[in-house]
Amino acid sequence: MAYDPDFGEWVREHFSALGPLEIRRMFGGAAVYANGLIFALLDDGVIWLKADEGNAPLLADAGARQFTYPTKGGAVMAMAYWSLPESALDDPDEAADWARKSVEAALRKVAAKKPRKSKAKL
Repeated sequence: MAYDPDFGEWVREHFSALGPLEIRRMFGGAAVYANGLIFALLDDGVIWLKADEGNAPLLADAGARQFTYPTKGGAVMAMAYWSLPESALDDPDEAADWARKSVEAALRKVAAKKPRKSKAKL
């Protein structure tokens, strides 16, 4: 993964309809946060949007591609991130719509997590 800070600034501007975003370096790339939730990754000039069963089919239908990487054993692993559809690269309103769907996917993931049991005894 590679992250270019200028690309990060372009992403902030392109997704400005979402409000303030935080971008943090991560594994050579960067993670994009809205309201404390990661909804996208940035790598080599590509915006990878978080997806689940709710928005992954929509992204696929729009021509997005799923983030994959090769393992040391030669297998290909797929992650729950899809590229921003090409049509949204020149359309900030469309990009913001896709980003909102990814924020919703991140919220669903958080809501699905079971609360941790406290180890402290009262």
